[in-house]
Amino acid sequence: MRGDKRILMKGNIAICRGALAGGLDAYYGYPITPQNEIPEYMSRKLPERGKVFIQAESELASINMVLGSAVAGFRAMTSSSSPGISLMQEGISYLAGCELPCLIVNVQRGGPGLGNIAGSQSDYFQAVKGGGHGDYRLIVYSPSGVQEMYEIARSAFVVAEKYRNPVMILTDGFSGQMMEPVLLPPDTSPPPRATASWALDGCRGRAPRLTRSLLMADGALEKHNLKLRDKYETVKKNETRCETYLTDDAEVIIVAAGIAARIARAVVNSARSGGSKVGLIRPVTLWPFPQEVIRASAANKGGKLKGFLTVELNMGQMVEDVRLAVDGKAPVEFLGRPGGGLPTTEEILAAVRKIL
Repeated sequence: MRGDKRILMKGNIAICRGALAGGLDAYYGYPITPQNEIPEYMSRKLPERGKVFIQAESELASINMVLGSAVAGFRAMTSSSSPGISLMQEGISYLAGCELPCLIVNVQRGGPGLGNIAGSQSDYFQAVKGGGHGDYRLIVYSPSGVQEMYEIARSAFVVAEKYRNPVMILTDGFSGQMMEPVLLPPDTSPPPRATASWALDGCRGRAPRLTRSLLMADGALEKHNLKLRDKYETVKKNETRCETYLTDDAEVIIVAAGIAARIARAVVNSARSGGSKVGLIRPVTLWPFPQEVIRASAANKGGKLKGFLTVELNMGQMVEDVRLAVDGKAPVEFLGRPGGGLPTTEEILAAVRKIL
């Protein structure tokens, strides 16, 4: 496209450039591998633009600084890696409870505990099931390439503001360090901002606003949680995203997200070249999860589908949501490599052949 610019960049840098193009006002973070390129890049680029960068004293401080900026109506972001995100859980729950939009990036490393710095997908449960206390949901994206990391980061604030909800980009150390060409659009002006009806920015000339998650009056918290439930149902209806690849005639469908989906796509091509009908479903949003697409694939194959294979870099987390979606209509097998390991195409092909 005329005016587009293609640049080779790392996944972590693509997230930075996407967030900046999306109108980021303030970044708060604390160093941890394998996401350190993000605070390092932001420490140079945000001051150049007259925006805010603060290296906080801890992850707890970072997420609460995000809360402070978000409640004032600014586009705020933090990033970390698995143990750091664990430390942020209380603040994330508060952000969700106060219905404050922001962007949180988790470049996952192997766990549990300090684990190692190799990429992993073992924070799936934490990201999509809550992580912190209370009934809340994050809108969670799982990009599968550097281009998508840029695009999701650029649009994240629009989605966050539309629903007044935190958005998380859940990626991994492999993807964060991976370099690919990224096509940048010629128009890099940030998307329009939503009217910040929640912003505590001074009430001269208008009625005071209350933005809080402490609701002590009889029935007030229940009413608030029911309102959140209705919002999450709207998010499910409007924001569920996934990619399907050669699933129409597939006898085996691989379900994989993020870096695992990159490997799985190569497996599909290899299997097809050998005459085996294999397809791929790649959730782009991990929450909301593309249940209906998987459910329809399980139900509408006229007996041709022999099963699903869920491939993850963990001991089996997303596979639980796949099994819920399939609802017993087809076998669901699992292949995982925990602790920073990557499955090879040969390993996945061997698992596919067992189902065929």
